[in-house]
Amino acid sequence: MPPLDIRQRAIALLDQLPQNKLAAVVQLLEVLAEPAPQTLASSEEARLLAVIQWQLPAPEQNRLDDLRDKCEWGELTDAEHQELLHYEDRLEQHHVERLEALIALAKLRNLDLISLNQQFSSPAQPFNAA
Repeated sequence: MPPLDIRQRAIALLDQLPQNKLAAVVQLLEVLAEPAPQTLASSEEARLLAVIQWQLPAPEQNRLDDLRDKCEWGELTDAEHQELLHYEDRLEQHHVERLEALIALAKLRNLDLISLNQQFSSPAQPFNAA
C-alpha cells in the first residue's frame, strides 16, 4: 500500500473512533512520533546488551561441559581442576557484570529488573539475575 493510501486509511479510522478513545490514540501517535533515542543512549544500551547476552564461545563451553562431567565422576586431574576453577571464576565474574548491566539497562529503559530479566532469560542460559 503506498504511503498516501496508508495515511488516508489512518485518517479515516481516526474519524470513526469514539471521542473517549481518541485521546489514547493521539497519545500513542505522540510516542511513535518521538525522535529516535540519542546515539549516546543507544551506544550505552548496545554495550549493556552485549554484556547481558555474552556467552562463552562454543569450544570453551564444550570444554567446560567436559570438565564438569569429569568432575561429577571424580575423574579430574589437578590441571583440569585448575582449568575448571578458572572457567567457574570467569563465569561468576560475568554473572556479576551481567546483573550490573541488567540493572543499568532497566534504569535506562525505565523498567523493573524482573521484567527486563525475563526478556533475556532462556533455557540455554541457566543464570537468572533476579
